[in-house]
Amino acid sequence: MLAAATPLQAQQAPASFRWIDFHSAKDQDVAVWVKRSLEPEKWTAIREIGVEYDAALVVTTLRATPQSPPDADTFTVWYASLTSHVVAPLLKGANLRLLDWMPLADGRPPELGALYDDCNECAASTFFTAFYYDRPHHMWTTRWMRGGQGALAWTDNSPAGVALTQVYAVLNEPNGREVIGTWSHFDYGKLKPAEDVVYRYDLDPYSKLERTQLLSGKEAKAMKQRLCGAQNATLDSGLARGQDSALCQQMAPHRSERRPVTTPPANNHGRSVPPGARR
Repeated sequence: MLAAATPLQAQQAPASFRWIDFHSAKDQDVAVWVKRSLEPEKWTAIREIGVEYDAALVVTTLRATPQSPPDADTFTVWYASLTSHVVAPLLKGANLRLLDWMPLADGRPPELGALYDDCNECAASTFFTAFYYDRPHHMWTTRWMRGGQGALAWTDNSPAGVALTQVYAVLNEPNGREVIGTWSHFDYGKLKPAEDVVYRYDLDPYSKLERTQLLSGKEAKAMKQRLCGAQNATLDSGLARGQDSALCQQMAPHRSERRPVTTPPANNHGRSVPPGARR
């Protein structure tokens, strides 16, 4: 259910954060506290517990029946208070992939990126989010949530009669921050002109709040080029997809071939003769 991925630039977890060791005696008090807090909820197994200060980030899985295959499990990510038994679900879905710690804002600790699907054994959509510790409220929370889901990165649900091409990537900014870009190209054939939808997801540098920007014009063109130019290390990690599409191949710069020069020089008057020729 959980797969690690290599980020653009590997980041250290915040010094105040740690994943607990279920086999360590010193972490048993946290494990027992979380288990008791989650007793009223519906889950089959606790997979991960991360602790920062007085709050735990908890990943549980749910198996429909004892006979159900493991790859059909669903997950829930919870916030659990370590000073009270308050718990709150942050995210539900399938096929959770926890990424590495990502620098999303200046002067703030890196945040834990994640990709996940909305269902198993279906035409799934893949979403991106990040988990972070909200210091003022002493709790864990998520980024870019809308309608219970994070930022849409990819979908297998293309409209009928429409050819959908998609590209997404996590990108490094010159200042070291990371942003997420997505590009969806809708080809309607002869019905109407093709349509491009390009989004940028980041944090506002001043308020540190999430931003979802629909790009157009030069900004959209620049984002398309950046998405298609994502590095191989990013592709291998799952932090990018679609760079091998025909859409991206069309954006690759074409090499100009060197052709032989056949035009005579400007000072040629037609009076030169090869060596040894009769005058």
